[in-house]
Amino acid sequence: MTTEDDWPEGIPHRLYGRRRGKKLRPRQERLLEQALPRIRFEGLGFAAGAEALWLEVGFGGGEHTLAQMRASPRTAIIASEVYEQGLCSLLTEIIPEGQEATAPPPPLLRLWPADARELLLTLPEASLDRLFLMFPDPWPKSRHAKRRFVHPEMLPIVARALKPGGIWRVASDDPTYQDWVREVFAEQSLFAPHAFHEARPEGWPPTRYEAKALEAGRQPLYWEWRRG
Repeated sequence: MTTEDDWPEGIPHRLYGRRRGKKLRPRQERLLEQALPRIRFEGLGFAAGAEALWLEVGFGGGEHTLAQMRASPRTAIIASEVYEQGLCSLLTEIIPEGQEATAPPPPLLRLWPADARELLLTLPEASLDRLFLMFPDPWPKSRHAKRRFVHPEMLPIVARALKPGGIWRVASDDPTYQDWVREVFAEQSLFAPHAFHEARPEGWPPTRYEAKALEAGRQPLYWEWRRG
């Protein structure tokens, strides 16, 4: 298993902030203690026979993951999130109450409750068909730029895991992060522009973060980059 000591120089040991918010309710604790171990990603065996393999980095409340899972039932999805309340939000939707210890997970969905970079370094080369980065933490202060998932040091790691022709979707409503995405991708040769949208296009499920951005008057932008 890859450890923090294996991460390339220049990438911080931690990108995310807090892992837990308010005190967990009993149902949430049962989901994390009893259900999560059965749905945790342990290898690509669950994806055998799937038409494609997708990864979502930082799924937040899980609504985007659920929508993609329902729209593409023959696609295997790994959903990564470290925030416990976010994990519980998704688990609540897929695990019936009272069956936390017994309900089987959806056959083509697995969760990664840890740093997604560690997973990307562990996955076989060219194993992913698509990667989603939807409204990531922008780390808006200049001194925190190295904590952004879109980073020059991260691009080769993502490129290694994506198949040639694989798609990386990025959405952000933060002007600083939007400028950062343009800058980082302009100075690399691993990914080619595939599509750019100023309004959420068809096939991009809405998220609560997008709704909050629009309500606050911020303009989300949507990119698709193709692995060369």
